[in-house]
Amino acid sequence: MLLREINILNYKNIREATLQFSDKINAFVGLNGQGKTNILDAIYYLSFTKSAYNAIDSQNIHHDEEMAMIQGKYVDGDTEEVISCGLKRGVKKQFRRGKKDYKRLLDHIGLIPLVMVSPQDSELVVEGSDERRRFIDGVISQYNRAYLEHLTQYNALLKQRNALLKQYENVGLGELPAELFEVLELQMVQHAMPIYQERVRFIEQFTPYFQQVYSAISGDKEQVSLGYISQLHERDLAEALARTRGRDLILGWTSQGVHKDELEMKLGDYPLKRVGSQGQQKSYLLAMKLGQALYLSQVHAVKDKPILLLDDIFDKLDSERVERIVQLVVSQQFGQIFITDTDRQHLTALLATHSDNAKVFNVDNGEINETK
Repeated sequence: MLLREINILNYKNIREATLQFSDKINAFVGLNGQGKTNILDAIYYLSFTKSAYNAIDSQNIHHDEEMAMIQGKYVDGDTEEVISCGLKRGVKKQFRRGKKDYKRLLDHIGLIPLVMVSPQDSELVVEGSDERRRFIDGVISQYNRAYLEHLTQYNALLKQRNALLKQYENVGLGELPAELFEVLELQMVQHAMPIYQERVRFIEQFTPYFQQVYSAISGDKEQVSLGYISQLHERDLAEALARTRGRDLILGWTSQGVHKDELEMKLGDYPLKRVGSQGQQKSYLLAMKLGQALYLSQVHAVKDKPILLLDDIFDKLDSERVERIVQLVVSQQFGQIFITDTDRQHLTALLATHSDNAKVFNVDNGEINETK
């Protein structure tokens, strides 16, 4: 699916913009803080029904305005899709496909496959395991609706169990309502097992694509790997939940389950976080995201190739790696690309390869104009 046109009104620092896009490369050039990332975020919003950077919708509306709107016109073969979103302070957002409002935003996920690479990806390395689980969940949810349903239900049940633990934190284990806990835990297990099984399958299938991209970026100089760590590898979750109720009562939260899973990221035989340079970490994260795009299009045959958003990807990379990345993203393996940079010179090689199918936009204080 290709994004042919976007209309933006009062989204962050963009007052008003109507932009028509190339089917291959669309580059946004401008100084820091001018609004380049906000354009990519608006495109991201139309795929995932939320901002990539700010979960509070009212904070995505221009500070002088009461409402914002984003509308995208997509083409899929001979079919046109119009996706629109309206934000208003103090009012639930409206998200619409064509002329029909979604009853559940969840039902939109996966319609417009998209992969975003941004400086924020560094959180996958430096932050806690929840960030890495979010990466796994975000990929799988684009092609497996049942997985997203299981994940939503599991998280709701987990919240209920944690609330019960808080409610009874001042009583002894013998005074806990065992039957209530058993009912909750049984339901958690029913949703946890499909989540666990799909995560195992995902890591096995995704890793070769990730390694292929990293090899291309690094010039075959380094070996990388991913590993899935889960309590469910070695224990029965129902038994574990029942056995740890006393400890969980003291902790005030649930210590067993797929919400404790971890994605292990290694450079050679060692953790990436410990031994990887800034350039190696950036290359690793790029490989994970570009590998995701290949995985979605080749393994799960999502509608067309995913849209690729590349925000400030050349920072902290040496010239050789930059050149290899450019060669990689302009290949036929990837589809429509939206890319930002502060310096047009960085984009010269990228634009030269597709001069007849590329557009460049200058961004200055929220004003966006196509240039030659």
